[in-house]
Amino acid sequence: MPTPHISAAEGDIAEAILLPGDPLRARFIAETFLDDAREVTAVRGMLGFTGAYKGMAVSAMGTGMGIPSASIYVTELIRFYGVKRLVRVGSAGGLTMDVPLRGIILASGACTDSSVNRARYGGWDYAATADFGLLSATAGAAETAGLEVHVGNVHSSDSFYNPVSNALEIWQSMNVLAVEMEAAGLYAIAAAEGARALAVLTVSDHLVSAEETTSDERERTFGDMITLALDGLIADAQ
Repeated sequence: MPTPHISAAEGDIAEAILLPGDPLRARFIAETFLDDAREVTAVRGMLGFTGAYKGMAVSAMGTGMGIPSASIYVTELIRFYGVKRLVRVGSAGGLTMDVPLRGIILASGACTDSSVNRARYGGWDYAATADFGLLSATAGAAETAGLEVHVGNVHSSDSFYNPVSNALEIWQSMNVLAVEMEAAGLYAIAAAEGARALAVLTVSDHLVSAEETTSDERERTFGDMITLALDGLIADAQ
């Protein structure tokens, strides 16, 4: 049923979904990777599509930037559309030279400076972690494809322009691999709502080496990440 933020009809959204932040990337996923894809929602320009990948029904929808925006869509997708498996696919800023520019990260956990998970968890610290089944299936798909991935913690920041001057040093001291803006919220909502979630990320810019990818490089590496995320969903379903 339509919600205030999603106009798709009942049955229009698959139980498995890819969630880029940018709605135009959702369109790119649909047009490039899915068969028979069709647009199912476009409220406020937040585009969503449903098609098939290797015979499996799958949707792709933007979430916007940050935990507050993503939380709206993730909650409604699970509660009102029956989505069970959610995979964030997005970019991240690299924090360690062990993960190079264009490297792919499977976020086993997500630290955060946001207060939303504490509010949800009675004021205590909640360990926001990926679903192990999705994580292991996607890691296995990477091994099958001969694709190197890095598994570990990321940091989901509430501020793109972080005012804490030593934030990078703190994150690096705890062996956090990269910084992004949505995974911690996604993991907590999935846990609370009885769904399963994983974040698969590409290092698009490196905060240590100051390297950045070009638009062409981002598109090519983004494609590797999408294929991996889709193959992980396939492996998880088997």
